[in-house]
Parts: sequence; structure tokens; C-alpha cells
Amino acid sequence: MARRRGAGSGGTPATTALSAAGTWFALHPYEHDPRTTSYGDEAATALGTDPTRVLKTIVVDADGELCVGVVPVAGTLDLKAVAAALGARKARLAEVAAAERATGYVVGGISPVGQRRALRTVVDVSALDHATVLVSGGRRGLDIELRPGDLVAATGAVVAPVARG
Repeated sequence: MARRRGAGSGGTPATTALSAAGTWFALHPYEHDPRTTSYGDEAATALGTDPTRVLKTIVVDADGELCVGVVPVAGTLDLKAVAAALGARKARLAEVAAAERATGYVVGGISPVGQRRALRTVVDVSALDHATVLVSGGRRGLDIELRPGDLVAATGAVVAPVARG
């Protein structure tokens, strides 16, 4: 059964999807600074969490298909590795407007869970090193803690080494 912890309402497509699936998760709201542009680093700092446990969601264009790479905020997405994991020749960062349209979330709040149109997803293998990880809850200032296996199941992700650093 889903468990919610922390202040704030949640109420995003991500929390709705996890609740509907009966997946355990915990909410971690924090005060978002609208001037920040490094959303994942902001979350890790605000929550006092190891940045290898906080994962960022990056929408990529892999041979014309929008897909998602999920990597620790402490690193970067290796575009060649994510292309290979997706069976694509090449991947590049998706345009912001396309990412927002496809996922239904705004940049800085794009969750790998509960997207408007479920995009093929690759989760970095390092996520499995942790008992729980944190991902965007579907809006800036809200992270969701869940087990990495549940993240993989909820997104139908492939697990592969796609992070650098």
C-alpha cells in the first residue's frame, strides 16, 4: 500500500500512478527557489540527501523518438550509452517544449512516473545500489522516495549504465 510522509499534498500524476499501483512511496516536499536552474542539486541539498540517491529525469530524442534517461544528480547522462540502451543510433537532449508536451510536466518537475504519454525509459544501474531513491514528484519542490525496483517496474524501464561522473 502507498504510504505518504511529509507535508504538502502530492496530488500529481506521479503520486496518483504510484498509489493506483499500490506502490510504497514517501513524499519529500521542499521549498523551491524559482531562481535555481539546477533542480536536482537543489532537491539533494534541500532534502539533505546524498546526491547519488537523488535521480534526475532527462528527456532525450533517440532517433526521433522521445525517451527518458534517469541518472543520479551527481552525474550526467551519457547520450551514447542511453542511445545504445534504447537500440538507437544517436540520442540528443530533447527540446524543452517537446519534453513538457510529451510528459505533461514542466522542466525541473518532470517525473519518470505518471507521464502523459509513457516514454521508454532507461534507469542508470547505480540506482540499484540504494535501498531507496528519490525522483521528481511531478512538480518543482516535490520529490518521491521509492525502491529502485519499484521505479523500474512503474516505468517499464531498462536498467543500464547510462551515467557519467
